[in-house]
Amino acid sequence: MNTPAELLYSEMHTWVREEGNGVVTVGLTDYAQDQLGEMVAVFLPEEGDEVHASDEVVNLESAKTTSDVYSPLSGTIIAINEDLQEAPSFVNSDPYGDGWFFQLKLSDIEELDELLDAETYQEELEEE
Repeated sequence: MNTPAELLYSEMHTWVREEGNGVVTVGLTDYAQDQLGEMVAVFLPEEGDEVHASDEVVNLESAKTTSDVYSPLSGTIIAINEDLQEAPSFVNSDPYGDGWFFQLKLSDIEELDELLDAETYQEELEEE
């Protein structure tokens, strides 16, 4: 499984990339997309939505199942990846690039300290 070292990870299998100025991009990890199978639909939050860490924010439909994705952090949704409406397969083919879900303006930047680095996330996967 691909686990880029420059990203942070949640135990709920989302990744977080810091963009600067309290903004992060959030997506689904390579491990999670592999477990779910081929995506057929992605339902994203609305720009302007206020979310809290652990809130359900994205709904996924794959060939295998439906699944919820939970926000790893609290803040305001400032952008969504509209390309996923037409091409949900980006979640599978490029989970750390074109498959991102949303950008969040953090309400509490210290929540980043609660996320896992790539090595710790990888160790947790090996324990599952």
